[in-house]
Amino acid sequence: MNTTVKAYLAEMELEAATTRRLLERVPGDKLDWQPHPKSMTLGRLAHHVATAPQEFAKMMATDTLDSKDMDFTPTVMKSVKELIPAFEDAMSTTQKILSGWDDKTANATWKFIHNGEAVISAPRTAVFRQFSLNHWYHHRAQLGVYLRLLDVPVPMTYGPSADENPF
Repeated sequence: MNTTVKAYLAEMELEAATTRRLLERVPGDKLDWQPHPKSMTLGRLAHHVATAPQEFAKMMATDTLDSKDMDFTPTVMKSVKELIPAFEDAMSTTQKILSGWDDKTANATWKFIHNGEAVISAPRTAVFRQFSLNHWYHHRAQLGVYLRLLDVPVPMTYGPSADENPF
């Protein structure tokens, strides 16, 4: 297995604990809530946070992905009870996919085609970092803001929150 991939898997394992703490606090009676009409609903955002790394890892199964072959319909959760199982499945699937990346696969150029043009063309590991891990953290932070706006105690992430201070 590629050393960069090993590092990503270790990072994901550490970050999964933080992600789980946030997902466990998503109130089941507020899944349709959104802070602004242009914003995702809480349920859609929470599901996206739960599954984003897996979705990107699956997209990178081939060397080229064309947007015309993608279904951009978001998953709609019926119950908050679906969230943690979806998260656990996503983490397991992502780990399996990445564990199969040898040096050749990890370093190969991956392309995303939109309207016949390559809008992304970079080594697979670089794309996974930016569009999976960084993307995941970005939306996880959004989820923390949603919880704050709903007056749900926000767990600590990289340090104390206003609601949790273990020090």
